[in-house]
This record gives sequence, structure tokens and C-alpha cells, in this order.
Amino acid sequence: MTTTETRGELLIDQLAPHHNVMQTRHLVVAAPVARAYRALREIDFTEVGGGVVNAAFWVRELPERWHNRHHKPPRMPTRLTFQDLAAGSEWLILGERPGAEITAGVVGKFWQPVIEWRHVEPGEFTAFDEPGYGKIVFSLSAAPYGESRSLSTYDIRVTLTDRASRAKFRAYWTVVAPFVGAVQAATLRAAARHAEQPE
Repeated sequence: MTTTETRGELLIDQLAPHHNVMQTRHLVVAAPVARAYRALREIDFTEVGGGVVNAAFWVRELPERWHNRHHKPPRMPTRLTFQDLAAGSEWLILGERPGAEITAGVVGKFWQPVIEWRHVEPGEFTAFDEPGYGKIVFSLSAAPYGESRSLSTYDIRVTLTDRASRAKFRAYWTVVAPFVGAVQAATLRAAARHAEQPE
């Protein structure tokens, strides 16, 4: 896992310098930056929900459930932190600026009804350019916002490896972008609730 102490420089800029898609959401949090970042870093993604978010996940999983209809459904996790995500899937923790930003990424064909994942090692991620795939990087970060508040950010960048993949992903993104935005906003709100609780 790459770690850097450089302030003011985003890890996600290094990991996805030439992205095709970028979508960012911000939220002002009534907590100092240390608490805001800790809440983002320790987020349990199973807590992220709401009507639109739950519906988006349900619809996205329909093709895979149909594809696997003759098998037992996979066990749903009761907790899903960054560590759980990296240990139980093709997602990778790509780097962290302690107290400021954490990044994760994955390679796959996201536009297919049943996603085809591609395993890569963390050190290979940025340079990976095999045709037919896309790379998603997301970053959760916190920065000071005045004396006692913080600005939490959820940044997603997608890089496609060839023209055909870009065309397929563009059509897919037109449909899913609003739902991705809802997930981003819900994630920031869930982390903010934890950060704003009295210690």
C-alpha cells in the first residue's frame, strides 16, 4: 500500500491522472478534521442506505442473481469496512495519506450485466492498460473547513483502456451516474453522523 505524507496533493490525482469520468460530492461536517477523517476511514459500507441507494443496489444485482439462480445466494456481509472490502473482493486499497485521504480501486468490465472483474496487484494498478477494461478509483478525504468544521469529499474517477470500452461505459454511465451520486452522498452523510457524535 502506497503511503504519502504530502499535504495538498491528492492521491487520486496520482492514481487516475488521465481519467475519462469524474464525479465528486462534498459535505461540510460539524467536526474537526481528525474526527471527520476517522469516520470516513472506519466507515461501514453496510450502513450506507436509503431508498434510492437500496433500490440502486437491488437493480444492479438483478442480472447476477439471475445468472446464479441455481446456486445458493452469497452470504451478505454484516460489516464491510475498507479492510473487509480489500480482503473479500477484487477491490484494492491503493494508498492513504494518514488523517487526510484513503483510496481504493478495482479493474473490471462494469458495463456488463454480470461484471467481469480483473485481478491486479496494487503496484500494477496505475499502469494497467489491457484493452477491454475499465479502472475505478475512489477516494474519501477530509480537509479543514474553518476552525471547527471539515469538508468531507467522495471522489470517483474512471479510466477506460480503449475506445470500445469508452463507448460501452459512456452508455452505462448515463444511466447509473445519478445512482452513484446518491451512494456518494449517502456515504458522506453516514460518516458525518459518526463524526458529529459527542466523544
